[in-house]
Amino acid sequence: MAPRVTLPPLTGLLVFQPLKRRYCAECRRGPLPLLVLEDGAPRCLDCADLGHLVFLPSGDTALTRRAREESTLSAVVVRFNQRKSRYERQGVLVEEEALARAELRCLADAEARRRRRVRDARRRAAQDALFAQTFATEIRRLFPGCPADRARAVALHASERGSGRVGRSAAGRALTESAVTAAVVASVRHLDTPYDRLLMSGVPRHEARRRIAAAVATVLRGWTEAGLGSAAG
Repeated sequence: MAPRVTLPPLTGLLVFQPLKRRYCAECRRGPLPLLVLEDGAPRCLDCADLGHLVFLPSGDTALTRRAREESTLSAVVVRFNQRKSRYERQGVLVEEEALARAELRCLADAEARRRRRVRDARRRAAQDALFAQTFATEIRRLFPGCPADRARAVALHASERGSGRVGRSAAGRALTESAVTAAVVASVRHLDTPYDRLLMSGVPRHEARRRIAAAVATVLRGWTEAGLGSAAG
């Protein structure tokens, strides 16, 4: 027994994209790119009084929905998928004026979305700048001898949005001492020691860190003791 072929849910008129050469049973024109079945016989769109409609391919859900809302008359276009043994939607037929109105509505929405994205980007940038400033202030509190421009650079690097660095972690957002210290240590490791050159020469990461640990500790101690000396004076 041949498998039963089911049509997609019908919410209006149905138009077919034929797989074989079909001709209109009324005017005999063809082969037809699109047809309507009336009593099992194919009719061209003109004979079915749908010739004034334009085809809107599937793909843009919002445009399709709005075009059908704007159109007094519309039809769903389907084509049979032989491999899957089912009809699949290809698009809709709508009035040309309705499609134009729908496109204008979508363009208006696109502009609104663009403006919202700009506002959101500005808001996030302001939030990021404020957080980086707060992060830099915390660096200077923990390491008073750290130069101000260096503290700002470390804070910006550690808190860059989408970077996955320590400043974007929960601990970093909470400005915990361990997270702030980790950001400073990472900066010192790369900028004030031969750590990167060791890695490039093939030294394993853990061994490279062991070799430069004393140098990192010296820099951090200097930045910390500079603040203690100021406080003592």
